[in-house]
Amino acid sequence: MIRIVIVDDHAIVRAGLRQFFSTQVDLRVTGEAATGREALDLVRRGDLDVVLMDLSMPDQSGVDALAAIKAREPELPVLILSGYPETHYATTLLRQGASGYLNKECDPEEIVKAIRTVVRGRKYITPAVAELLADGLGADSDKPPHELLSEREFQVFLRLAKGETISHMADSMALSVKTVSTYRTRVMEKMKLATNSDLTYYALKNGLIQ
Repeated sequence: MIRIVIVDDHAIVRAGLRQFFSTQVDLRVTGEAATGREALDLVRRGDLDVVLMDLSMPDQSGVDALAAIKAREPELPVLILSGYPETHYATTLLRQGASGYLNKECDPEEIVKAIRTVVRGRKYITPAVAELLADGLGADSDKPPHELLSEREFQVFLRLAKGETISHMADSMALSVKTVSTYRTRVMEKMKLATNSDLTYYALKNGLIQ
């Protein structure tokens, strides 16, 4: 029996997924979470084999939640189920430890197939993501700037783009203000941008925030 934790801030989405999984003989939902913090609490308790997680949550992004989960349980598969198209996040999150990336418009049967795949220790790569990964095998200069950021830099970039202050980031990420400022400087240099407004414009234009 594969034990699943569903992380999504919409109760109707969680209910729909739970109902669908109940029709599968080898799947069982052992927990639900509406926020990244709740998800981490469930991971700490155990009783799960895979996390199925959205990217948009009220307290922190799925990017932050993924980092926190992988820091605690590096081997635990985390499958991203997002409303954002694959082109926006898939390759970056796979590089940061996600076991797969699915768009919410996919067929429910594909979610089941993906869960069974990642629990066996493999990545689940859709044809669309495979194409993105193949395109990314070229020179770094061909990649969009945000894909050149490290995991921490990408987290800081998204938070800055959403208007979060450096002091608030330092508190929520358990880092010093100086360290967050250093990350901000690196982000600006790598992305060749000058202000937080530039970051916000870039993130909106590329569909990384709403």
